[in-house]
Amino acid sequence: MNDANLIQTILIYVLPVLFAITVHEAAHGYAARHFGDNTAAMMGRLTLNPLKHIDPVGTVLMPLLLYFATSGAFLFGYAKPVPVQFDRLRNPKRDMVWVALAGPASNFLQALLWALFLIVLALLGIDERFFIQMARAGVAVNLVMWAFNLFPLPPLDGGRILVGLLPWKQAQAVSRVEPYGFFIVMALVIAGVVSTFWLRPLMALGYWIVNLLLSPLALLLR
Repeated sequence: MNDANLIQTILIYVLPVLFAITVHEAAHGYAARHFGDNTAAMMGRLTLNPLKHIDPVGTVLMPLLLYFATSGAFLFGYAKPVPVQFDRLRNPKRDMVWVALAGPASNFLQALLWALFLIVLALLGIDERFFIQMARAGVAVNLVMWAFNLFPLPPLDGGRILVGLLPWKQAQAVSRVEPYGFFIVMALVIAGVVSTFWLRPLMALGYWIVNLLLSPLALLLR
């Protein structure tokens, strides 16, 4: 990939990625506040300012290094997690499910909005390649975040949802995995297990749901 194409690719993805991680993290904070924990607000993280959620290593350096090292074949990154003290929630075990679910839910909603943006572009007769690719990138980025974060292993959101849904004994067993969870997930990602058995099937389902929800609107606008 030459420099011009690289710059264009970065410009296409930068806005969808910033929105995806910012709204995801803010959603956790807003949900936590709703259920009784005001930690994120007190630490200035209850905001849609992306600078408050960007992790210099996880959001910038790691994805860039992986992009160049693998020629774009493998990308991974993360934002600065919003602090949540689950013991401050009114019903910690139940409410942690909703707090964890808020992040992936916000990404699925954003995927819908980017897909709607594609429909609006078509309606207005705008065929500018840059905007079309940005909208498609917005759908893809958010569905990746939605699917990946639902993987049922702590510290990912799916792991916290699983802990909240399981009976106490099983929930405690899953919780004990959390200190090693990041490394286990990374190993599964590198081995291709997450992509083959989780991301691809769930993203295919995500695209199907998005198309199903927006197809009536798309038909009306034809």
